[in-house]
Amino acid sequence: LNSSPELLQVLNDLPIKQVNGATVYIRDVANVRDGFAVQTNIVAQNRIRSALLTVLKSASASTLDIIKRVKDALPRIQATLPKELQISQLFDQSIFVRASINGVLREGVIAACLTALMILLFLGNWRSTLVVATSIPLSILCSIIVLGALGETLNIMTLGGLALAVGILVDDATVELENIHRNLAMGKPMIRAILDGAAQIAVPAFVSTLSICIVFVPIFFLSGTAKYLFQPLATAVIFAMLASYFLSRTVVPTMVKFLMRGHMEEIDTSLARKLDDVEGGAPENEKSSAAGVRKEVRGDDRASAGILGSISGFFFGIHERFNRAFEKVRDRYVEALRWCLAHRGVVFAAMGGFVLISLCLVPFLGRDFFPAVDAGQFRLHVRAPVGTRLEATEERFYEVGRVIREVIPPNEIQNVLDNIGLPVSGINLAFSDNATISSADGEILVALNAKHKPTAQYMRILRERLHHDFPDMEFYFAAPDIVSQILNFGIPAPIDIQITGRDPKGYDIANEIRSRITQIPGAADVHVHQVVHGPDLRVNVDRTRAQQIGLTQNDVARTMLISLSSSGQNAPNFWLNFQNGVNYQVAVQTPQYKMDTLQDLQNTPVVAQNLPRPELLANLATVERRESPIIVNHYDVQPVFDVLANVQGRDLGGVAGQVSKVVNEFKSKLPRGTFLNVRGQVDSMNKSFAGIGAGILFAIVLVYFLMTVNFQSWTDPFIIIMALPGALCGIIWILFVTGTTLNVPSLMGAIMAIGVATANSILVVTFANDERCGEHPKNAHDAALSAGFTRLRPVIMTALAMIIGMLPFSFGLGEGGEQNAPLGRAVIGGLIVATFATLFFVPVVYSMLRKAEFTCDEDEEFERQEQRERA
Repeated sequence: LNSSPELLQVLNDLPIKQVNGATVYIRDVANVRDGFAVQTNIVAQNRIRSALLTVLKSASASTLDIIKRVKDALPRIQATLPKELQISQLFDQSIFVRASINGVLREGVIAACLTALMILLFLGNWRSTLVVATSIPLSILCSIIVLGALGETLNIMTLGGLALAVGILVDDATVELENIHRNLAMGKPMIRAILDGAAQIAVPAFVSTLSICIVFVPIFFLSGTAKYLFQPLATAVIFAMLASYFLSRTVVPTMVKFLMRGHMEEIDTSLARKLDDVEGGAPENEKSSAAGVRKEVRGDDRASAGILGSISGFFFGIHERFNRAFEKVRDRYVEALRWCLAHRGVVFAAMGGFVLISLCLVPFLGRDFFPAVDAGQFRLHVRAPVGTRLEATEERFYEVGRVIREVIPPNEIQNVLDNIGLPVSGINLAFSDNATISSADGEILVALNAKHKPTAQYMRILRERLHHDFPDMEFYFAAPDIVSQILNFGIPAPIDIQITGRDPKGYDIANEIRSRITQIPGAADVHVHQVVHGPDLRVNVDRTRAQQIGLTQNDVARTMLISLSSSGQNAPNFWLNFQNGVNYQVAVQTPQYKMDTLQDLQNTPVVAQNLPRPELLANLATVERRESPIIVNHYDVQPVFDVLANVQGRDLGGVAGQVSKVVNEFKSKLPRGTFLNVRGQVDSMNKSFAGIGAGILFAIVLVYFLMTVNFQSWTDPFIIIMALPGALCGIIWILFVTGTTLNVPSLMGAIMAIGVATANSILVVTFANDERCGEHPKNAHDAALSAGFTRLRPVIMTALAMIIGMLPFSFGLGEGGEQNAPLGRAVIGGLIVATFATLFFVPVVYSMLRKAEFTCDEDEEFERQEQRERA
């Protein structure tokens, strides 16, 4: 049976009860109308009332994929709605994510092109450049395949890792190709030159690759958010490096054999001649063989005709001019290295002084967890005086919005969204990411157009203007971009001082701390999150009087709830509209206009099932005005008060350091059972820095042991790591000069710089050992000089490839470019100074610590004897 009314008006004719034989209908005691629930939330887009629907995704889902599917579904949804109802897309995070990914891809492509041009300049042969450049996409492809197998996606971090590796991916191929060129310049046949060139650097190149991979081990010691952000980056670099080494052992020699056979026109025999000058003479057959190669090459040049020959000749001409200039640089370098080897004490003193001066700059660098990213939007939290009605709060929001439009030019504003009050549904409240606690506050979300001034500039102006124009209101900016929101763990600010305990003085302590932190330079938006002085009405029921009448306190509470907040919460009911098939909630409530005064509240009739007639509230209870907390928060079950603070115009570490001093002062004054802790992004930053620092030390020790096993010596690894102080100094200086703080991306760059510096030093020390164990053994001084001279080109090529590869990132251009800029700058600065240390300081240390006679390994001696017999 279904006797539900088919029309809304028919609800008025429903009978309620019989009184003295007469039927009482709903129309006799109430008015049924199409209404709405008690409004606790107002949303306005550009001053137009709206409804806001927020779309969230699961942790494993792709942001771009989810948003694409939502956009695809919107036209179908719009087609089912009335024409007056329009759906607008607001605050699309995929725009920032896609722009950031495109920026990383663009910078990676630019880096690859610049690196290829640099290799072409050094080698002067487009075929050699093609061989080296081919290893870049192949290595990246191998890394992507492994990342996919591990369940990783292509995102900003994994692409950033691949882009970071672009400069170093050419290292294995470049060193191998350069060594093959060197063997060809000595007059060896093609196959023998390829085999000897590959064999000579197989082990040191493998150790170098492992060293670079090992220095990324610290990333896997991170915890929390930083772990999930940067482990994919480190994983991408490691597998790209391993793929690069594998390709340099297989694909590169094969391509050299087939691409460069008969096309060795740019073989640089000057290296053999110059090396002959340094060594004091070379075998006559090598000289004649080198001349024969040059003669054969010139004949092949004449055979190369047409456009390809012209292009090759053009590049070769540029290479020849560059090569002449490089030879002059190499001559000057040899002279400078000879001077350094002759004045080792001066070199040590200069290096030590430079390191000490550089370390003195560390306190001036500043510390941040992650660089600030301009996402083109900001979130302003506005809090009106406590107890302000929702409608009055809306008026105040319009006034604040007017000031925002005065500060920001209209052509730069895309959207202004007011989200005032709390949502009705508990589900909506549970998934809300804002800090709204009552009808007196809310958020203003402002999205800017693509071309706009720095968002931080507008935020700084608005802070001053709003506090001046609205002194009775509270304002603070929440994290606008997706990265900051993740790093803050959902907390509105990066610094969160929590006063935990049940002592009622906790709120007073929080306000004292707030007053002290407000005075710290760089601290902004300092406020206490909780509000404890919210106005309320306390209904005190006379239990004796209520019992005499036949009522309980539960009857009074239920009546008040239904009268003020409708029966929708106590006894939800629904009516089905047969015309459209929609279920509407049916709620009974006292009209708001009948509850305007305290006397109206006291005249509320209280009813119960066993009560023959209602009783007025005034006859049962007294009503008084009181204050109570608007919101109560807990941390580990304990009540907590939060003092939140943002940072403006200063590094997070500097502000956090002074905050910690204030907190330590208050810890000695706390009541028993009350505790003070600093949490939020600053806590994650300190833990991440500690983890990376410990991991770097562990990685250095691990690399040291790896090299000890390889060299069968404790001394050679010590000589190799002498380039690391130079890398550290270069990182410090470039961060200081560019005004870049010490943060996780810059530490990532430092890790990469340390790895490359170690790899270059391994090549120098390995060659020096080979010179001391060669056919004509040399002393430590001459071996160091010869190693510096011979390894100058590959060391500079490796360093320049990495530096040029990082140049596009160091400028921090494009959406999200700020997050990769510190990484690129750290790599560039570290490698510039580390390269000088590798070329000058490492040979000096080698000549000092390797004075004793060098004993060759029997296997190495046998291998060298076999090579000489084959030659």
